[in-house]
Amino acid sequence: MDVLNDFILQATASPWLLLVMFSTAVIDGFFPPIPSETVLVAAAAVAASAGDFPTVLLLCLVAAIGAMIGDNIAYAIGRAVGTTRFRWMRGQRVSAAFARAQRTLAYRGTTVLLGARYIPVGRVVVNMTAGAVRYPLRRFVPVSAVAGVTWAMYSAGIGIVAGRWLEGRPLLSAVIGVAFALMIGLVIDRVAAARRRRGEAAGGDSTDVLATGSRASALRV
Repeated sequence: MDVLNDFILQATASPWLLLVMFSTAVIDGFFPPIPSETVLVAAAAVAASAGDFPTVLLLCLVAAIGAMIGDNIAYAIGRAVGTTRFRWMRGQRVSAAFARAQRTLAYRGTTVLLGARYIPVGRVVVNMTAGAVRYPLRRFVPVSAVAGVTWAMYSAGIGIVAGRWLEGRPLLSAVIGVAFALMIGLVIDRVAAARRRRGEAAGGDSTDVLATGSRASALRV
């Protein structure tokens, strides 16, 4: 076990870790199966368990920048595809859903975009929808930057708590940190699903994009 812990600590000190963190954060913005939260939480937990807080700060910075870029790529994909390119998009129900999404983003865009960053698949759905319905880019970019920073701080914070609690045991710190993040993700997913059900029961514009995005959300960190 000591050999494995030493190996993990050495891996955390490698500059390649920052490249992996950046890459996963970018790709996760438009391709959900890439688990950027897992990488950040685990790496932050290992670094914190060794008292290496400069590495934690670097991980936060790199993850935040990568997340912002990934979210903007998702927005660009949605903008390129639009809302009428494919036949299924022109159906009555889908057209109505896009119309509701556009109204929701117009009135509660900042809240929806910030909240979606914490839902792995939901953020991709919301950001692509924002691009498809032509949500103003000048508003999307700063909101995505704030979302990336807060998400990175939240994820790294979970890792720090686990790392300090289990100081000197990096492997266990990473496992506990990821498990804790999974539980928080489950709570967020449940809350979003409850909001969606209430919106569907009320009908009309009360169904917001964030809650709708949670339908596709896979439980992963």
